[in-house]
Amino acid sequence: PVLADQTPQPEPSAADPAETEQTQSAEGETAPAEGTEETEEAAPADSPAGPDQETTGEELEIVPDPVGTVSFENLERRIREHNLQLLALEENVASLEGMDYEAMQESLRKSLHDLAQIKWGLTKEQQGDSYAYAQLDQLYDSTREQFDAIRDGELQKDNAGVIRQLKNLQDQIVMSGETLYMAIYAMETQETALQRQLAAMNRTVEEMELRYELGQISALQLQQTKSGRTSLVSGLDTLQMNIRNYKLQLEMLIGAELTGEIELGAMPSVTDQELEKMDEEADLAAAKEQSYEIYAAEQTMKDAEDAYVENMTAVLYIKDSVERTLEAAKYTYNASIQDYELRFRVLYAQVQDYRQILSAAQTALACEQASYAAQELKYQQGSISENTLLSARDTLQEAEETVESAKNDLFSAYNSYCWAVEHGILNG
Repeated sequence: PVLADQTPQPEPSAADPAETEQTQSAEGETAPAEGTEETEEAAPADSPAGPDQETTGEELEIVPDPVGTVSFENLERRIREHNLQLLALEENVASLEGMDYEAMQESLRKSLHDLAQIKWGLTKEQQGDSYAYAQLDQLYDSTREQFDAIRDGELQKDNAGVIRQLKNLQDQIVMSGETLYMAIYAMETQETALQRQLAAMNRTVEEMELRYELGQISALQLQQTKSGRTSLVSGLDTLQMNIRNYKLQLEMLIGAELTGEIELGAMPSVTDQELEKMDEEADLAAAKEQSYEIYAAEQTMKDAEDAYVENMTAVLYIKDSVERTLEAAKYTYNASIQDYELRFRVLYAQVQDYRQILSAAQTALACEQASYAAQELKYQQGSISENTLLSARDTLQEAEETVESAKNDLFSAYNSYCWAVEHGILNG
């Protein structure tokens, strides 16, 4: 098993074989701890590592998510282990990687020999122009083509490209799950802000109703205030519906029960050390090396080059057409490189920009914290009303939400940057 403990075990004592047998029979059986929290899933001991997981001699400790929850740290693992689309792709990859090309070549060689013998037999019987002979000849040519493709390495090369494409699709599924997770988290942050605004609006409506009873405002002004609250409630309902729909999609991605109520763990944060390690030029080179997008464009250009070589002796109009196709493929490849580099540099700049936005938001929050502390003191002294203090608290919470949103934006951009560097995937 990949995750098995590889720590050397002490040799059993030869003096007491009964004790040794008893120890070996109990090995691997550990009683579950009492009071352990029920979890969504437990990683099987013999489950293979995902395509991008690295295994070492040390046991990897995995802390499963509690039932009904999902953490960002476990998200990729759960998608790779339980998403049906990804598992289907994994089976296709395993099928291609497990192909025995030597055995296939030998089998095709035998088939060619048998077909040649049959063809020779038909020729001796003067049936060379028969329908059976024509069909046999066609089968022989097809088998020969397959044999040559393996012998020349063309089939191996094509399958390697297919494997790379399938693994890229797997990574795309995982990345879409992480993007969905961050979108839900941002929507829940927005929901918290709307709940705060609704509480403030309820206080305003209550105040306006009192002023209306005292004859200080008209019925129209009171109705306008209540209308604003109705619009806010409607927007909150729509947001909550979208959150539930997004959660259903996330639950499907990780193979959980479809309830639309799964709870998300805290969003990870980006450290200054991680940001300082970013190297635009070196990371761009690594991303281009991993990119399937660039690989596919390069293969298209190579196919055009091969077609050009094959048609060097063709008639003039065919040769001219193939030559122009080759030039178009070269332009397309270079354009793909330029576009990829541009998008990568834009993403790098976005990470740096979100970093300074977070710094500015944190500075503003510090000011609001000091302002709220002053307002609290005034309230305790009786110089301001409770509503004024609550308004100051709303302003402070808004500043806190701005910082939280800036952190999420920074992490989202940095996570996309990591996907580009490590897997070559650069969306947008």
